[in-house]
Amino acid sequence: MFDDDDFKPRLGRQRSTGNALVRRYLGRVLAATAIAGGMRMAGVRRFDGSRIGRGAATARLIGKRDSRAAFRTRRVIIKSRIVKLAGKAAAARAHLRYLERDGVTRDGERGQLYSADTDVADGKAFLEKSGGDRHQFRLIVSAEDGAEYDDLKSLTRRLMAQVAADLDSKLDWVAVDHFNTGHPHTHILLRGVDDQGQNLIISREYMGQGMRVRLAELVSLDLGPRTDLEIDFKRRRDVSAERVTILDRQFVREQSEQGHVSATDRDPFVQSLRAGRLQKLGQLGLAEPLGRGEWRVDNDLDAILRRMGERGDIIMTMQRALDAQKLDRARMDHHIHDAVPKADMRVTGRIVARGLSDELGDRHYLIIDATDGRSHYVEIGKGEATAPLPDKAIVCITPRTRGLSDTDRRIVAIAAQNGGRYSVDLHLATDSRASEAYAQAHVRRLEAIRRVSGGVERGRDGRWIIAPDHLEVVATYDTKNAKDRPVNVEIVSPLALEHLPLADGATWLDTQLVDGTIKPLRDSGFGREVSTALATRQQWLINEGLAEEQGGMTVTRPDLIATLRRRELMRVAGQLAGELRLGFVEARPGVPIEGLVEKQLHLASGRFALVTRAREFTLVPWRDGLERQIGKSIAVTLRGSTMSWKLGRGRGGPEL
Repeated sequence: MFDDDDFKPRLGRQRSTGNALVRRYLGRVLAATAIAGGMRMAGVRRFDGSRIGRGAATARLIGKRDSRAAFRTRRVIIKSRIVKLAGKAAAARAHLRYLERDGVTRDGERGQLYSADTDVADGKAFLEKSGGDRHQFRLIVSAEDGAEYDDLKSLTRRLMAQVAADLDSKLDWVAVDHFNTGHPHTHILLRGVDDQGQNLIISREYMGQGMRVRLAELVSLDLGPRTDLEIDFKRRRDVSAERVTILDRQFVREQSEQGHVSATDRDPFVQSLRAGRLQKLGQLGLAEPLGRGEWRVDNDLDAILRRMGERGDIIMTMQRALDAQKLDRARMDHHIHDAVPKADMRVTGRIVARGLSDELGDRHYLIIDATDGRSHYVEIGKGEATAPLPDKAIVCITPRTRGLSDTDRRIVAIAAQNGGRYSVDLHLATDSRASEAYAQAHVRRLEAIRRVSGGVERGRDGRWIIAPDHLEVVATYDTKNAKDRPVNVEIVSPLALEHLPLADGATWLDTQLVDGTIKPLRDSGFGREVSTALATRQQWLINEGLAEEQGGMTVTRPDLIATLRRRELMRVAGQLAGELRLGFVEARPGVPIEGLVEKQLHLASGRFALVTRAREFTLVPWRDGLERQIGKSIAVTLRGSTMSWKLGRGRGGPEL
């Protein structure tokens, strides 16, 4: 008879018995873990959410089509993005304006929206319907052989009808066709609601594969499957391409497996393609022969060729924009700035074009005809980060400063002395040497962080709540802001250069004559045009008695800028007084001005806001951010070269 303590231990090394039961149990645990998403095992697909939503089953079904048939299917691309609409109505309107801009049709005309039922759709009405939607789908649809279509509307409608059938829901969408690039393509805006008014959830698998297969089937049905001649022609064209090709990806994979690549192939035609491509890569310095028909390609081949392809696309974009403006500029004078600008970058010149470098990501670029005689391509980040810019305006582009500033540290220090709160009053009470304008600059910083990232908030008493981790919040904001807005774009003249030499106002040319900030000018391109305009302006100032020649130099009056600015404001105010039937009140430093922001005016002296009251109006200098206040009541106070304002009824705080 045995009791609970009656046992005999058997000593040995751990797991030395090879217990089969334990092994079987461990395998079951690992399999369950793989199904739950912890790891991937052979024959078990990790859960990743791609099958959640409408269209998942269809995507899986059509994804199993015969690979040989797919080889002859017409090649297409669909890029998709889901955009949250909450609080981004202005950005949605700006995106729609870009899609409908001039110069995108075959005839260079303005783009025209259409829908499933009409060739002329109302974009404004579509956005109003979408006002309560949680999200919106933005699609770019492009067929490699899209140029074969006289009109893409029929193809787009058939695609969206098929998508609606796959998703088992009616769809509300508008589209516009663009023919301004080498590949005709269609932009589609799809509302994020189904026919029952519920949020439309489309599976990632269908968005990434199913929709593309449906488009490829339609194009192949219209144009027929790819023939051997077409396939061979495009493969030959890849041999000399300065971009990533299918052959390059094969080389990278083979080198990772074998340590080298070879032109040898059982198919003589394929071998000739591989040999030709390796020779081309050798000319580009991206491959070197090892002898006996073996080569070694650059380890970063894919990334380098991708950048080369992007650069080639950018140069073509620049040349098209310059040709459209009838500007003859040599390609050697094109300069493409990195996405992260250099610290000493400074580009001053005329806007040639503004466009989208990433149409789905809403990332914009500017092409500038600069005073150094070169054409510059500059990434300016998110479209909403840079306000609309006047055509042919003269701008100065500089990199944004990064990192924590003294302003951020000072806010934290003042809040630490005031129970985690910050305000202008607390700042002035804590630092007797600080001015109100200086303190308001700190509030502008907090307001910018709140508006972009929501990292800070204001209490009911109007004071800002500064959390203990505020500097970490600021660092996160700066990182995001640097990506969304890598450069500052300052409008130095809203008017084009040709309007400045004889303008009765304080022009950008006058500031150059006073301080000479852009010299030396290159004697070519826009630099030469500016030199000519400066000479004409100097003579005009002499004729007006605002400057005189002394020893072969033009000397301007000390109050030149102020005199010209006031002359223009008085003249424009007189014209507006007759149109508005209101009296004009000149803005004076320190005197508050209350009224309704009506619109922005582009004058030779700069940009101004028209502010009206019951019986009078005022013109005040425009600042970025005021575009959001058009139609609203504000209180404005000028303080030298700075301006502060507050929203009506005491809401809001200093912004500018």
